[in-house]
Amino acid sequence: MNANTSVNSSDTLTVSSGRPAETRRPPRKRYVFLMSAPALLGLFMFMVLPFLMALGMSFTDQRLLSPNATEWVGLRNYDRLLNISWLVQEPVSDADNHLKRTAEGELVYPRLRSVLRKNPEYKEFKEFTHWSFGDKRVVLLAKDPSFIQSIINTLLFVILVVPIQCGTALGLALLINQKLRGIFLFRTVFFSPVVTSIVVVSIVWSFLYHKDLGLFNHYLNAMSFGLIGPVDWLGDPDWAMPSIVLMSAWQAAGVQMLIFLAGLQGISGDLYEAAELDGAGPWGKFVNVTLPGLKNTTIFVVISTTIQAFGLFTQVDVMTRGGPQGSTSTVMYHAVTKGFREQDIAYGSAISVIFFLAILAIALLQKRFFDKREDA
Repeated sequence: MNANTSVNSSDTLTVSSGRPAETRRPPRKRYVFLMSAPALLGLFMFMVLPFLMALGMSFTDQRLLSPNATEWVGLRNYDRLLNISWLVQEPVSDADNHLKRTAEGELVYPRLRSVLRKNPEYKEFKEFTHWSFGDKRVVLLAKDPSFIQSIINTLLFVILVVPIQCGTALGLALLINQKLRGIFLFRTVFFSPVVTSIVVVSIVWSFLYHKDLGLFNHYLNAMSFGLIGPVDWLGDPDWAMPSIVLMSAWQAAGVQMLIFLAGLQGISGDLYEAAELDGAGPWGKFVNVTLPGLKNTTIFVVISTTIQAFGLFTQVDVMTRGGPQGSTSTVMYHAVTKGFREQDIAYGSAISVIFFLAILAIALLQKRFFDKREDA
């Protein structure tokens, strides 16, 4: 056999230099980089680069359309966004040192606007809320009260929608995992809201929530035999956010349902048979077999649902426009309103930066919490 080309005992082709041909192939890391390059490029173009641009604009006074040149303003946008303060007001007394009261018996306090104007320390501050301690009134101030209210509304939405949506998804997954006739039809029906445009769903549910013509109020009136009057679902500050929570959980539960379904089908049937031999009933099998088997799936679903919930915008924009009285305004809606509708793109960028960092921190804390529970 020719010395320049030979086959050794391991069937490795050898060239004249004596090195195997395999060592001349590009390293495996190069293939990994080439295969992931499109995804990394898209991630950089549509996430990293926009974030860096928003970070840069947040330190300027740039507007969307303005004849004035953009100027560097430093932390002014963040000061306007995050600066809060408070003051304590004493009640007003008459000439005899008696506390003045309204016709309803409430104490009279100095006009807040006059107090803020007289004190340079409270320049640009506005009232967010107030509460009373004895005769004194404590007023919480903020330079952007709408942003503080938006944070509270967003947190409320997340706290309500995550357990409702995940619980609904798990229940639907358990239902369609059964060997029933026509189960594929039920899977399609339960998943159909996900593939429907969220704008269309929001418009339809706005009609369902209508105070006078809505189907929900007709059903409520019929089931209560006329004892419960029509509820202004989207016009009452107490009902507007729960109404959006209900619609959002119904619309998006199909995605989590499929993820839970995949997790259920990955649990071995032998575990259920062993639990049944040990005398476990349906609830015992669910607690001791199903839930432990879905642990990693549940962690993924909860974290992804939380991140998605923080981005609430479309439902609010279509159904309530942030109202009534700012009760449904969210951080994302506030950012879009300031950045595009009011054309203050620099301030909207500052809101987006704070929002991104907050979501990142919450996601990392969630993951750390679940990791600790898994190690325990």
